[in-house]
Amino acid sequence: MSAPIATIRRIAITTGGGDAPGLNAVIQAVTRAALQRGWACLGIRDGYDGLLRPERYRPGDGCIALTAERVEGIASLGGTLLGSTNQGNPFAYPVCQADGSTVLADRSQDLLDALAREQVDALVAVGGDGSLAIAHRLAQRGLRVVGVPKTIDNDLDGTVTTFGFDTAVAFASECIDRLHTTAASHHRIIAVEVMGRYAGWIALHAGLAGGAHAILLPELPFDLARVAELVRQRDAQGLSHSIVVVAEGAHPRGGERTLSGPAEAGHAERLGGMGEQVSQALARLTGKDARCVVLGHLLRGGSPSAFDRVAALRFGAAAVRALAAGQHDVMVALDGNDVRPVSLADVAGRMKAVPLDGDTLATARDLGLCLGA
Repeated sequence: MSAPIATIRRIAITTGGGDAPGLNAVIQAVTRAALQRGWACLGIRDGYDGLLRPERYRPGDGCIALTAERVEGIASLGGTLLGSTNQGNPFAYPVCQADGSTVLADRSQDLLDALAREQVDALVAVGGDGSLAIAHRLAQRGLRVVGVPKTIDNDLDGTVTTFGFDTAVAFASECIDRLHTTAASHHRIIAVEVMGRYAGWIALHAGLAGGAHAILLPELPFDLARVAELVRQRDAQGLSHSIVVVAEGAHPRGGERTLSGPAEAGHAERLGGMGEQVSQALARLTGKDARCVVLGHLLRGGSPSAFDRVAALRFGAAAVRALAAGQHDVMVALDGNDVRPVSLADVAGRMKAVPLDGDTLATARDLGLCLGA
């Protein structure tokens, strides 16, 4: 969406939700592209906490001036220079009460007032579906916003891919490569649990790249009897080990996803434990030794791959170009070979699941992988 081009003197950038390799590359690109246009660039700490909870920081440190020197050499670094949080929704912000309890309060106007005091003319919001939904609501309140898609899960609608996904898949694939050797040495089944709450992109791509024998996805409720039969068939062929990649949000047919703990105020529910359940069940069904390896937050850490660095730099620069062109309430997205703006209203809060009729899933079936369905 475009608007009459208003003068921009200062922009801010925020990184929210789970961290992903490539966040620092976005920060670098936004900063450098802004400075090229004569704009100042401000980094907000920990989502919006730097503005909404300034008392948590040293005086003047809730927001930091992003200069060319400050962002020099950070594109290759994992994590985020600004910090992040998954409980900083300004429309449902955790507020501690006198009795020690926590309630969720709408502090969106506090945020808008703080941005005005900082003389911020526009915001680049880097995040996943939740962060981009917040960005869209802020845009509806009059703030000039451009979103940048970020998630290792690759589950954001409207973009071919998100940065962080390639790095996560590459690391998971390397881990699966290593697990083949130990599983074969001990004639074991190993269940490898990877991130993927509602979409199984990491599990599918890492499972294919790593030569897994079965892949369990949130999109396809599974029957472990099918996986057990695959294990028995492999044993009969003299192939005495099996690798099963399990997305954390996978669940059995007619069953539920496994939670690792109760949800807290402002938090999404925590998933975890499905890999262990799968390994224990397969041990019972096959009589074989079975183990579970949970990759978890290892997938979020580390230096971004070359692909993710370039994607993140492209997204960051495109966000600044969009602001300079007078666009707002948009997300920059990879469309084919080009990065283009798409309406936040069309993508915010929407998830991109693995298509059941897609080529990648068809490839897994053609290679004889068991999907448990």
